[in-house]
Formats: sequence, C-alpha cells, structure tokens
Amino acid sequence: MRSWLFFLIACVVGAVVFFATRMLGNEYYFFAGYTVLQFIVLATAWNILGGYTGYVNFGSAAFFAVGAYTSVFFHKAYPLPIPVLILISGAVAGIIGLGMGYLTLRLRGAFFAIATLALAVVLQTLIVNWDFVGGSRGAYIIRPREIAVIGNYVQYLFLLMLGLSVISLTAARMIERSRLGFGFASIRDDELAAEASGVPTLKLKLIATTLSGALMGMAGAPFPYYIGYLEPASAFGLQYAVNSIAMPMIGGTTSWLGPLIGAVLLGTLQQWATVNISSAVNLLLVGVLLVMFVIIAPKGILGLIESRARRKKS
Repeated sequence: MRSWLFFLIACVVGAVVFFATRMLGNEYYFFAGYTVLQFIVLATAWNILGGYTGYVNFGSAAFFAVGAYTSVFFHKAYPLPIPVLILISGAVAGIIGLGMGYLTLRLRGAFFAIATLALAVVLQTLIVNWDFVGGSRGAYIIRPREIAVIGNYVQYLFLLMLGLSVISLTAARMIERSRLGFGFASIRDDELAAEASGVPTLKLKLIATTLSGALMGMAGAPFPYYIGYLEPASAFGLQYAVNSIAMPMIGGTTSWLGPLIGAVLLGTLQQWATVNISSAVNLLLVGVLLVMFVIIAPKGILGLIESRARRKKS
C-alpha cells in the first residue's frame, strides 16, 4: 500500500472515530480519547529511536515537557493558534533531540539510556527555576470554552491530537519501508557490522533522535490547554517515560502497528482503571503487563502472532 493511500485511509478512519465519539454524547470520551491518542503519538515517536534503531530512550518525558512549556512560553509572550504551537514545539524539541544525539549517541546500551534520563533531570531543573513559565509554582492556561465550527474546545483538542496521531503513524510507516528504515534496522541488528558496511550510522542515529524528539514535543504542545494547569511534576511525569517504553514493547517494536496496538490497549485500560479504581494504579498496571509480556512474549503482541503463524505453516 502506497503511503498516500495509507494516509488517506487513516484520515477516513480518524474522521469515523471523531464522529462516532461525538455521537456518544458524553464529553468524558473526548477527555479519555485525547489521552489515548497522545500516547499513540508518544509511543510511535519512542519507537522510531528505541524500536527501529535499538537505542532505548528514558527521556521521553523531557521532550514531551519541552513541547508543553513551549506552548506556555508563547501563551504568555505572544499567543498563537495551537496548530502553530505544535509546529514550533516540534521544531524546538527536534533541535534538542539533535543536540542530545550529538552528545550522547557515541554511548551505547545502558550508558545511552542513563544519559537520556539525565537530560530529563537537567531540563526539569531549568524549568523549575524559570519563573516566566511558572517555575515550581506552575502556570495556569485559560482556554476558551468553544471554538468556531467545531464547538467545544476539548473536542477541538481531541481532533488536533487525532490528526497528529495519523501523521505520526504515517511517518513511522514511511520510515519503516524506506531506505532510512532499513538503515535504522541495520543499526539495531548489528551496529558494528553496519559501520563496516559503510552505513552512516551516526547520521542515521541523529535523524532518529531528531524525528523522535520532534514528535514527542508535538504531542506535548496541546497538553497545557487540555489540562488547564501545568507544573514540572506533571509535565515531566514518570507516566510519560514509562508508557512511552511499555506501549511499543507490549505491542511490538519492529512495526508501526505495534505502538498503536500497545497504546490503545494500555491507554484504554488505564482510563478504565482511573474511573473504576484509581489513577494511582495506572503505573502498577503498566508494570505488571510489561513484566508479563517480557516473560511470555518478548517481541510483543505482533511477535506472538507472527510466531504462531509460522508454527501453523510448519
């Protein structure tokens, strides 16, 4: 299937999802759906670096927070439409991703993962001490109740995140089936052999960190308008770092479909638990499921399906 056809189908599916949610007549589904869509973008973004290239990133929350605080900055300095803020946040987070990659991608394995975690700590410390964006006190974002044509503002945010999900999934699929994706896979499988074969590994890794960081930043841009109040603890929350890793690993890291499956499954389960039990159990659910899948299906749901299909053929 060609990329433009995939994008068109994804847009049609997205439109169906939006109008089906609207027909339910309950505003909560838009709140919950926004969170699930947000995790689809984050999981897809993480998978570009962690799944396709094989470099585990523990700093997902940092890029998400960069996008969120970029929106806060412009909201206070010079208010802009959210679609513009999404693009600016993506550019800022992408530049930080490029800089992080240049400084850390010579490290491998656990050393790289620790370096990305350190980046999140450094950025959070900077935000806590930056009074213009609220510092440790946090910042309030007053959003309008309605917007022209669409109506309710939460539905507008849902629609924006739905569009961003379609774009991120289309981009991931294009990368997976391109020369760039094959280059990423060669690094993941055996980086030393890829270097010996003439693959420009550093260049490809920098592209991966930039794209991954940009998408995460774009996912964070509408967040202050969604939540209404942003503080460092919520923007740099552990749930973003943990979910961004767990969702692709549960769904499967070698395909664009894996993060989508993992995000929908885990995101929906967490929203159900928030309503029926408590939001405090969200990370517990993620941890239990992640351990189960690491033991039972280390290649995720897609890997489990593929292995069973091979057994049937043999």
